[in-house]
Amino acid sequence: MLTRRGCLAGALGLVLARKCWGAAPVVVGSKADLEGGLLGHLMLLALGRAGIATQNRLQIGSTAILRQALLSGAIDLCVEYTGNAAFFFHQEGDPVWRDAEAGYARAAALDYQRNRLVWLAPAPADNTWAIAVPNRLARAQNLVTLDDFARFARGGNRVKLAASAEFVESPAGLPAFEAAYGFKLTAAQLLVLSGGETSATMKAAADGLSGVNAAMAYGADGALKALDLRVLEDTRHAEPVYAPAPVARAAILELYPQIKEVLAPVFALLDLANLRDLNEKVAIEGQDPSVAAGDFLRARGLLD
Repeated sequence: MLTRRGCLAGALGLVLARKCWGAAPVVVGSKADLEGGLLGHLMLLALGRAGIATQNRLQIGSTAILRQALLSGAIDLCVEYTGNAAFFFHQEGDPVWRDAEAGYARAAALDYQRNRLVWLAPAPADNTWAIAVPNRLARAQNLVTLDDFARFARGGNRVKLAASAEFVESPAGLPAFEAAYGFKLTAAQLLVLSGGETSATMKAAADGLSGVNAAMAYGADGALKALDLRVLEDTRHAEPVYAPAPVARAAILELYPQIKEVLAPVFALLDLANLRDLNEKVAIEGQDPSVAAGDFLRARGLLD
């Protein structure tokens, strides 16, 4: 009996194997986090509506695990974030990743040349690392951008940031914000939470835990509205752009070239507001990700 890669190894093997089986399904994977599941279900539903058979391998693990699954052929299609390509290709210091269009173009070119992976049209959202503060503080101190936050911090005001160890220590995290905006938080101004999930850091800021009034967050966090937090604008582009985009093996697109056209209108709808709303429906309202994804597509005429 043929295994999933049973005719020949590599891309040719995948094509021949699927011819041996007939129309074998597109294996869709995702990261283990909440947003990964949501984006994965959006793809499964859109492909299913187009008559493309799929296999659900959602929420299989971390970025590293998902990446290896895609490279090995264990999955055919997943969502990745443009900023992560900087780390895949060891180009973290290149400013290209801070530009949405240029970063996407670089990721697409490198991954196709080296791995025969195709980056399809990305979403306009940027789900990058961010700093959020309670809205009551933002209103009182006129905090809109990270320049405003830097001014507030340098002015001797009380600032305490809840974050993960990775955010505090990684050059791409807090140090990048400090360097770009000209402020420096001391150890006494940090509450480093074990695990460092943004749900915990944001709740600490919302509740004022241990004097915390700022939090590590992601731009599309679903709990921002419920916790009444404001993401401060990164006007100096200290962080890479993390735009979600479908990434597919070239071999699967040879079999199902319509995947590009099917997914493009779905991801075009995923601006920051829509992505936050979707995340909120799962994280706060407790909806099943497949239900939230289906409702979103039906409301926009992309699902029957």
